[in-house]
Amino acid sequence: QVQLVESGGGLVQAGNSLRLSCAASGRTFSRYAMGWFRQAPGKEREFVAAINWSGGSTYYADSVKGRFTISRDNAKNTMYLQMNSLKPEDTAVYYCAVDETPPFRIPTMDRTRYDYWGQGTQVTVSS
Repeated sequence: QVQLVESGGGLVQAGNSLRLSCAASGRTFSRYAMGWFRQAPGKEREFVAAINWSGGSTYYADSVKGRFTISRDNAKNTMYLQMNSLKPEDTAVYYCAVDETPPFRIPTMDRTRYDYWGQGTQVTVSS
């Protein structure tokens, strides 16, 4: 059974950093693009960042570009999101996701293209 588990969320003050992790189990995801999305209360789930199968290509929403860094360790079946210079508007539940169809596809910002999702981890940034 495929499972994605996010961790690393919490409450931080504006300007500080957090590192989220997404651990995958049940199968190996080294051939697939992965992404991070977030959902704030009353808002739709939105794209944050995505990474291709090898980690060689990354993509970011304009709102986080220059502050967040996505990475992956295929040997550990784990993806990360380093979040620096956090702002109150970054407050949301953060979800990781895997796009497995087809393998080696260029990452997409379209959340409907992702096949597996984690349960989410809360990030709260106070001003």
